[in-house]
Amino acid sequence: MSGQGGELTFAEFEELAWRYWEEIPAEYKEGVDGLVVERRALPHPELPEVYTLGECHTERYPGEFGGSELIRSAVVLYYGSFLRVSRQDPEFDWGEELWETLTHELQHHLESLASEAGLEELDYAMDENFKRLDGEPFDPYFYRSGVPLAEGVWKVERDYFIEREFRGGAELGERIELEWRGERYAVEVPAELGDITFVWLEEGVAREDPEEVYLVLVRRRGVLAALRGMLGGERPNVVEVAAEAVPR
Repeated sequence: MSGQGGELTFAEFEELAWRYWEEIPAEYKEGVDGLVVERRALPHPELPEVYTLGECHTERYPGEFGGSELIRSAVVLYYGSFLRVSRQDPEFDWGEELWETLTHELQHHLESLASEAGLEELDYAMDENFKRLDGEPFDPYFYRSGVPLAEGVWKVERDYFIEREFRGGAELGERIELEWRGERYAVEVPAELGDITFVWLEEGVAREDPEEVYLVLVRRRGVLAALRGMLGGERPNVVEVAAEAVPR
């Protein structure tokens, strides 16, 4: 979805959001109570130039007979965030960004559904991490069921996962800068990038053995590709590499 250039008013944005929402097949919205469009911007708590375009608010409720939980979600879009980001980027495409945000937040909901298989979320993350380390097939988004430490950072037992999203390799450049425990590091971007790339930071960031830190590079899959993958069993291409985190 693209072609919506120029600045949109709130009314135009809301109308477009609902039109896109209705175009998404119902099976991808199962368990989602609806779409909420807010006027306000949602800035990052520590990075004033970074804005959250949308969120998936997920809650769990007891089942009818007190058994397994029911998962309900709502997708929230922040018009003010779109407006501020558009003024930072002269090539900002409202339609494309809106569609990407909607499908991305729905993917979060489907991941929440997929992780509920009779295990608590952390247990699920631990089991999937063991599978990864043993070379078995695993859910590549397992770490998101771990303990959230900050936006885009999770802990699974003694392993830490720092997530960065990107659309194309050129967007990452040659090096990625990140902050970890109050210090800044630079990591060389791997030559081979999958849909999801686990970069083991083998030097410079771990404090205790056997603590390990991973930079997880996640390619944003456009349109409904990510959702079809979740429902249809299509597995993303996963790459695992090692790199050095160089202090800045």
